[in-house]
Amino acid sequence: MSKPADGGGPVESSERDGFHPIERVENRWLRWRRRIARNTSLNLAYRIGVGVVGALVLAVGIVTIPYPGPGWLIVFAGLGILASEFAWAYRLLHWARARYDRFMIWFSEQSAFVKFLGLLFTTAVVLATLWILGTFGLVGGWVGLEQPWLESPL
Repeated sequence: MSKPADGGGPVESSERDGFHPIERVENRWLRWRRRIARNTSLNLAYRIGVGVVGALVLAVGIVTIPYPGPGWLIVFAGLGILASEFAWAYRLLHWARARYDRFMIWFSEQSAFVKFLGLLFTTAVVLATLWILGTFGLVGGWVGLEQPWLESPL
């Protein structure tokens, strides 16, 4: 930091050179990404890595959508990772986000009965996936409740 000539308060160095700290990071990242893009093999490896990580995050997000917590946030994070390298993911991210926002506005305007049906459906999906994954049989075994119907059908 330095003191301006007019005697005012300290001025951040980012204000002096016209760049915000986030812009500095973005510029550094863009330079680094361009350096990778110049090497064909390295660029392919980078894109494959981004694709694998993005697909894994997206898959975790899709699995966690019906559960309490940040399921949709994880989906959008996975799409964001993929969108950093793939145009189709960028388009899908913006399309999905617009549909999600529209649905949430619509759902918030619905009656208590419709909201209750949404809660009932979500609960049914969560219970069904926990049963299919064998969670009830596992927990039942811990407490001595060994019933055949608690076991996963898989």
